[in-house]
Amino acid sequence: MASPIQENLVSKNAEYASKFTKGDLALPPAKHYLVLTCMDARIDPAAAFGIDLGDAHVIRNAGGSARDALRSIIISQQLLGTKEIILIKHTGCGMLTFSNEDAHGLVKKNLGPSAAAEIATLDFLPIKNLDDAVKGDVEYLKRSAAVPEDVIISGWVYEVETGKVRRIV
Repeated sequence: MASPIQENLVSKNAEYASKFTKGDLALPPAKHYLVLTCMDARIDPAAAFGIDLGDAHVIRNAGGSARDALRSIIISQQLLGTKEIILIKHTGCGMLTFSNEDAHGLVKKNLGPSAAAEIATLDFLPIKNLDDAVKGDVEYLKRSAAVPEDVIISGWVYEVETGKVRRIV
């Protein structure tokens, strides 16, 4: 039996597919860049950053973490030809609200000792200071041997309150 969320997905997809005309887009992104941002539901990367279908890769994870996204970044660049990374974190991010110890404690409390043991060495990559986290992720990517030196990398903060971005690096 389908949940209401699944039923909505099928309905909305049928509506979308009935008007879909872009099935001939190339696999590599046409504008050769990728956006790395947070999975936060308040961010609509296409609308907020002017990304048309087929223009760019959009990588999303908790906190817009470069370390967490490195596998996807490598695939985007090495297999699909992107040459620029736009890293965008945001105000009001949930990653600013907890520590690794908090997250490990919640897993143990809610899921039990087996789950806690399974993720005992997992770094949840919490953020202490937003601007510093942007700078740190940009530096991480610039130092990474897995990211070519000629890749353009910039770091930004998106303000969920206003919809505006500000450049950090």
